[in-house]
Order: sequence, then structure tokens, then C-alpha cells
Amino acid sequence: MQFTLEILTLALAALPSALADRTFVISNTCPSDVPLFIEAEGLGIIPRGTNVTKTFPGNFTGLIYSTANGGSGTGRLVTSARFDLDNGYYLLLKDEIHFNMGLSVLPHAAASNGFCPQLSCDTVNCSSALPLTQDPLSLPPPGNSPPALPLAECPGEDVGFTVTFCPSQAFPPDGPISNGNKCLDVRGNVQSNGTPVQIFECNGSGAQRWVIKRGSTKVQLAGTNFCLDAGSSPANGVGMKIWQCFNNLPAQQWFLTDDNRIALENQGLCLDLTDGILTNGNQVQTWQCTDNDNNQLWFP
Repeated sequence: MQFTLEILTLALAALPSALADRTFVISNTCPSDVPLFIEAEGLGIIPRGTNVTKTFPGNFTGLIYSTANGGSGTGRLVTSARFDLDNGYYLLLKDEIHFNMGLSVLPHAAASNGFCPQLSCDTVNCSSALPLTQDPLSLPPPGNSPPALPLAECPGEDVGFTVTFCPSQAFPPDGPISNGNKCLDVRGNVQSNGTPVQIFECNGSGAQRWVIKRGSTKVQLAGTNFCLDAGSSPANGVGMKIWQCFNNLPAQQWFLTDDNRIALENQGLCLDLTDGILTNGNQVQTWQCTDNDNNQLWFP
């Protein structure tokens, strides 16, 4: 009987051990508190300048991201970290329609021979993150050589990671404002008083880079002294233009709402996609603010 127990003990010892847990440190160095999402589940707020520690199974697969600065809980309009740790894989994904924040991933293992590199992306043009539209449904089987970046691999069943929101300690200073798959655009990038503001194919040009913040705000063309201007007599159907920026000018005083409408402050008018037409060159307008109107939803 003793002999049988010894054989059983040796046999059990020879079996593969259960996957070890992995420790993730999720750090917020953004200029404000940020919501934490894993997949589509909100897991509370990470206060500015702090971190939280999470434990995941060794084969964890999923997305880690935050909806701060205009992101969506569904995983759109955000920069995210994707993990497929069955194979030790990780990568960064960016939504080129709206880049809400920078993100970095640092394995808790030394980088060696191309394995276990730190990934960091601070701008929509970074090469270390894959556009969300190119996220592969399946990843290649691991081999003896590291995969080509931006896909990265860190072997080891118990290797943890640090995920940092806003590694530059700031939100992106400017970016596109989009409705559907088109962007708010200064016609011809002509930077002069009265140039129409239209909808146009998103192209990352200076004509589509705006500075805007939640709450009371100007909508300013980045790197210029021109602002989105509703004119001296705002009303339904008035076409939008840029004009030299002035402080406390009602025509330039907007309010970015929590449900992504850009409202002319205290006027009951919202920035509106004219007739809902997404054709390049369609000048945008102001129109009476209406709940659940896709023509008035803008994603900065």
C-alpha cells in the first residue's frame, strides 16, 4: 500500500502544475482621475497619481483601457492594451478616429533578445500601437523568435505587467473631432476669418486638429489663434466658420456635454451635421439641441 501511495505521489508531481496567477499594476499618471475598464466592465475609478493592483489567471485574455478624455466603454474611441497570455502576447491598440490618451505596458521581466519589450504610445501617429481596425482576430503561434512589433511576447506563466495610463502625464493636447467616420475640418486649411468649417474625410492634417475640453470651452484650431465661431446672430441653420479667438465672446463660447454634444453656451443650440449628410465639404451648422440626435454627436 505504501509503495502504491509513493507511485501516486510521484505521478501527481509529474503532472503540469496549474497556471500561476499574474500580478498587474495599473497606474494613472493622467492629469485627472480615470475610470478603469477591463473588457467592457467598469471597475471603478483610479485617482490621479495612484495605482491599483489586480490579479489575473496565467492565461488572461482581454483588453485594459480607460474611457477618460472622450473614450467609450465599449472599447471604441480609446487606446487599449490587449493581452493574450496563453501565448505570452501583448500589444497596444489605438482608435485613429479619437486618440483619448497615451498608454504603456511594461512586463515584470527583463527585456532580452527581443522578448519582453516595453510598449508605449503617446500620440495617434505612434508606431508602437496597432490601429483598432487592424486588430487581428487571431494571433500566430509563438516560436523561438520574438514576433514583429507592435505585437510583443514575454514568455513565462507568472510574468506580471504594469499598465500606465498617460505615460507622458498629460492627455493628448489636440486631435480630431468626428461624427461617424468623418472629421470636423477647416475648408482648405485656410486660416483666416470666415473660412467655413465642414465635414471631411479624416486625414490627420492641421485642418482637423482641435483643442477642446469637457465643460465650458473654446473649440480652437490647434497651433493657431482661430476658433469655431457661430456668428453674431446664432440661429438654426447658421453655417459655422473660424474666426480670430476672443475671450468671453458668446459666438465662441461652447460647452462639451457628457453625452458628446457641443452646445453654444446658454443658447439652446448645438453643433449640427447639416441634414445628416456626411459628404465631404458639407458645412456644419448650429441647430436646436435635441436629445438622441446623431447629427449632434461629436467625439473629440
